[in-house]
Amino acid sequence: MNAVGLDLLLGPASLDRYITQGVLLPGGGALNMAYHWSQLGLPFHFLTRIGDDHAPLFLEFLDRHGIQYSPSIVAPGRSCSIDIVIEADLQPYMDNFVEGVWQGFRLDADEQAMVAAAERMHVVLVDAAAAEVHRLGDEGALDGVVVSGDFLSFRHYTVDRFAETMAYLQLGIIGWPGAVDDPVLAGVRDVAFSQGKLVVVTLGSDGVQVFDGRNRSEQFVPVQAVEVRGTTVGCGDAFVAAFLAAWWRGADVLTAVEAGKSAGAAATEWPRPLPDQAYA
Repeated sequence: MNAVGLDLLLGPASLDRYITQGVLLPGGGALNMAYHWSQLGLPFHFLTRIGDDHAPLFLEFLDRHGIQYSPSIVAPGRSCSIDIVIEADLQPYMDNFVEGVWQGFRLDADEQAMVAAAERMHVVLVDAAAAEVHRLGDEGALDGVVVSGDFLSFRHYTVDRFAETMAYLQLGIIGWPGAVDDPVLAGVRDVAFSQGKLVVVTLGSDGVQVFDGRNRSEQFVPVQAVEVRGTTVGCGDAFVAAFLAAWWRGADVLTAVEAGKSAGAAATEWPRPLPDQAYA
């Protein structure tokens, strides 16, 4: 492990386009996590790209919350974006993801030097970020860095592709949208055990499944369902942010899971991924 103690967050900040409400907000899983970490007092540096089309919208948000970022954050072109519709059951429907400046994303030399010197890095594994993790790993730039990855809903992954990416990580987190007994989860467990890695799978109100390949154990943690007063969008980001904050500060896995559960439940109170004051 590197001695510098630098923690990094890598992933896209995107425009959240609320179609029926006509609202445009800074968003994306990585940006949501950055907000939560800023509120938790976790020092870190955010590695991302935004387009010059809506740069002030993002930069004002990051500066107001004291989130550190690189000079290269703004790139010529269109910011990545996604369309969001909050449906009658308060579940988000997300569609029309546009990569924008994240197409062909690559860290610059200064950012890559930060990665090589970092102690820990968490990556929100959209395709472009995953490709960069593979490149950095193949070049030896991740040697000595504790890397974790958020596989989101596993939508673009197979078990084989999961195994390929987990080879570069020590911890994987999956927001599983399917059934608890889906055979794909058995494949995820097998990867964790064969590689000796830790994998945490959130199952919404069904619970949290932990596959700990370091000691070849698995444990299911139940979740108490809560009334959704806002929406479930952002609950996964809140869980991951709180889990990692606790984990990085030395908590054991189950304690970190409990921290994530509390944060995820709190996020159901908000009508958007973050509380209203975050966007003030």
